[in-house]
Amino acid sequence: MNAPAFPENQQKTAESAFGLFSAGQARHIFSRAHGSGLEPVVVEAAPRTFYIQPGMVNVALFETAEGLLLVDCGCAGDGPALLAAVRSVSDAPLHTVVYTHGHSDHAFGLWAFLEAGERPRVVAHENVPAHFRRYMKTAGLNARVNGQLPGPDGKTWASEESDFVWPDETYRDRLTLTLGGERFELVHGKGETDDATWVWAPDRRVLAAGDLVTGYLPNAGNPRKVQRYAEEWADAADAMAALRPEVIIPGHGDLVRGAAAIQDELGAMARYLRHIVAHALDGLNAGRTPDAIVESLRIPDDLARHPRLRAIYDRPEFICRNVVRRYGGWWNGHPADLLPAPAAARAAEIARLAGGTAVLAARARELQDTDPPLACHLAEWAFLADRSDPVAQECYVDVLERRAAAEPSLMAQVNFRVSRQWVAEARREGR
Repeated sequence: MNAPAFPENQQKTAESAFGLFSAGQARHIFSRAHGSGLEPVVVEAAPRTFYIQPGMVNVALFETAEGLLLVDCGCAGDGPALLAAVRSVSDAPLHTVVYTHGHSDHAFGLWAFLEAGERPRVVAHENVPAHFRRYMKTAGLNARVNGQLPGPDGKTWASEESDFVWPDETYRDRLTLTLGGERFELVHGKGETDDATWVWAPDRRVLAAGDLVTGYLPNAGNPRKVQRYAEEWADAADAMAALRPEVIIPGHGDLVRGAAAIQDELGAMARYLRHIVAHALDGLNAGRTPDAIVESLRIPDDLARHPRLRAIYDRPEFICRNVVRRYGGWWNGHPADLLPAPAAARAAEIARLAGGTAVLAARARELQDTDPPLACHLAEWAFLADRSDPVAQECYVDVLERRAAAEPSLMAQVNFRVSRQWVAEARREGR
């Protein structure tokens, strides 16, 4: 396949995929007191159409004769900065807000507008309320998985109905909004979530995609999150491409401009995801184990090297496992793992056979540069065999940290570093 005619611009836009990222805000995602601390980016993407980046996510603003249509509203802490950014370009009333999905970084900044006296209607897919209720039900889990710290109110995650601005109106498949005589098409698609909406403004040739477009490999395989939908994500990419938009305001990262660049990106995204889905299903239908399916996955070079599909957040292997989980369940196919011995008991027996945890730890360090995956197993066995052993603790943290530091995928980095949490817990237990 020939290289795209616009690689320099694609590479440039991909470099800002995580927006105005603030580690402090990321650790207090539901705190209204924690914004990004950075100056919001405001760009007129098309006439009366604005791309606003108040923090790590993007917001689309459409100005109409009847008022403003806002697509997403950022994290809770983005609210004041987003309000100021909107008012810097228009003093028209906020008429309607659309949530592209119910994630913590996209649907929680609206409180600032409400406190300022705005009373917009809020529209979302019919699954968004269930998404919010799941957040409430799993607040402790989500806070831990997302590395959250307590905010000024002591809370780490949204857990009460008053923490949410609930939709006033929901829809199932498609919904047409008319503002100031202009149509805005809301279309449901599954991808990172089952409650996703993308918004098409046909008169402006602008599409607000939410997290169905992000400037990096789709987050369709997050290892510690609920089911993702790679197959339907590809369908959504095709549906968006069929409209031939000239501008896409993505959920994260820079604007995507130009019909050719958009067709290239959406087409490549759909092919990438379908390649993984087909590989996983072929393996399941052939009776292969999940590990064998993932280990044999190969991504075509033109897709693996696409500048706007880099594996800097998710990984193709994780997406593949998510497809396997969806169609084939949670079991890894190994009979001994169906009702296994406790992990600590297995590790202790391996350590006994090897000659002790020190032997396992030493071998892990020997292999950490030449065979990082095997080194991680050895280090983990040493630690699990004796959680109180300082040598095993140090080895476990060091080997997994080395693996994380060499890993481009944020999801892999974060989860390799769970080793730090486990060791910290073991040290607290030993006091």
